[in-house]
Amino acid sequence: MSAWLRQLPNSISAFRIALVPPIGIALAHRDWPTAIALILIATASDGVDGFLAKRFGWQTTLGALLDPAADKLLVATVFVMLALQGGVPLWLMAVAVGRDLVIVAGALAYRWRFGPLHVRPSVASKLNTLCQLSFVLSVVVRREFGWPPAWTGTALGAATLVTTTVSGIDYVLTTGRAAREAVRAEAVG
Repeated sequence: MSAWLRQLPNSISAFRIALVPPIGIALAHRDWPTAIALILIATASDGVDGFLAKRFGWQTTLGALLDPAADKLLVATVFVMLALQGGVPLWLMAVAVGRDLVIVAGALAYRWRFGPLHVRPSVASKLNTLCQLSFVLSVVVRREFGWPPAWTGTALGAATLVTTTVSGIDYVLTTGRAAREAVRAEAVG
């Protein structure tokens, strides 16, 4: 197998990161069709890189950093831009972005104290990303086409709130457990 193919998921994640500024610009200019297209491409690329990495065993340390970084940058950018325009409640933007800040701070603190943190994304985390992207996409699509109905955005916003909270708590508990185990291992060793 070629080394280039093994890096394909990483290249797709890097591409998704490169899409973040154009998405932010499209949202800032209220260019809804461009924003919709770019968010759909970013969302699809997230599925493709994950499928390739798992299906062919092309997981790498770099990919373990790039993929979640791409997700967090995309989610934060879209939530902040839409909140600034009144399309997303500020409190929901704060919950979504705050969760990601807690995750990043926890991972950095763990790395600084113990070394690399090897945590696989949980089902709750994957469901959260799906809910968040579905919610913001529904907001942007509604601004362009007047569809889907407002209740859809409300339902997706509620699902986003629940999954963001549950996945954030799950991450804190998982990281805390890993830290306690690392402290015990240090004490024994």
